[in-house]
Amino acid sequence: MTGIRIKDRISADAWAKVKKTPMPTSFEPMLATLHDTPFSHPDWLFERKLDGIRLLVFRDGEHVELYTRNGKLRNGHFPELIDLFAVQPCERFVLDGEVVAFAGDTTSFAQLQQRAGLADPDQARASGIAIWFYVFDTPWMAGCDLRRVPLRERKTIVRDVLDYASDRLRFTPHRNGDGEALLSEARAKGWEGIIAKQADSAYRCGRSKRWLKLKCQVGQELVIGGFTDPEGERNGLGALLVGYYDDNGLRYAGRVGTGFTEQELARLRAVLSGLERKSPPFIDPPQDRGVHWVAPERVAEIEFTEWTAEGRLRHPAYLGERDDKDPREVVKEAV
Repeated sequence: MTGIRIKDRISADAWAKVKKTPMPTSFEPMLATLHDTPFSHPDWLFERKLDGIRLLVFRDGEHVELYTRNGKLRNGHFPELIDLFAVQPCERFVLDGEVVAFAGDTTSFAQLQQRAGLADPDQARASGIAIWFYVFDTPWMAGCDLRRVPLRERKTIVRDVLDYASDRLRFTPHRNGDGEALLSEARAKGWEGIIAKQADSAYRCGRSKRWLKLKCQVGQELVIGGFTDPEGERNGLGALLVGYYDDNGLRYAGRVGTGFTEQELARLRAVLSGLERKSPPFIDPPQDRGVHWVAPERVAEIEFTEWTAEGRLRHPAYLGERDDKDPREVVKEAV
């Protein structure tokens, strides 16, 4: 793959924004900002929000590496993706996308989480949990820094240059302009939400308001700050105590006691026991007895119905642990 072929797929104005640069070895992805008001606009495009794990894919000849958004290598967890990208016709690229698993017709983080904890390639392949990769952007390809190229034309490159012969690699489609209709469709189909992106946006590393996320379901990542002992016939632990960061520190958001499998309860207890500390990490800890406080180093995906007036989760359920998010970046999102 050469710059000439990329040049043939985008406009002259877009090509003028391309820079020839060495291949990067790391990249901070562009992140969307939560937005709570549905909208439509001809200058925006709208994609399905996938309930998976964001990955940056680096391929340099025969060498492929998969990194989470916080820079953790995941080659052993998703070996099928290594095979998939190693045979692409373009031999040098950085792709931005999301690895997902399905429960029926809907992407399921809870399903993917069972697979994401397996770092051994053989165990991962033998798990029986199939994965797919949805690619939606490329900041660099074939010697070309594409970050200043408008998003719509970067998506054209992704669509036209990659080989989608394998169903496991999928181009992320979008709808032009009509975000309200796509959000209504997302609600009807049980999707997590949609992502709105300015069609002419450059690829800016870090959080941006030119990419917006609109959620159908209330839920977000929260930091684990403690746990309780199990009661009755339950094993492992009873509930997680979770919170989020604001300007003052880690703020308590409530207990989460449902959504766990027996295997996950045992795994969490083993992991969190190694993080125990004497004092609570929360600036406003509950005054409950018998709580095991832990260092706020782990992040969980939590689904719930709403925030209460007191700032607590109502009817929360555990979906899985995330190791692709920095705990210090976890803030209150759902409104």
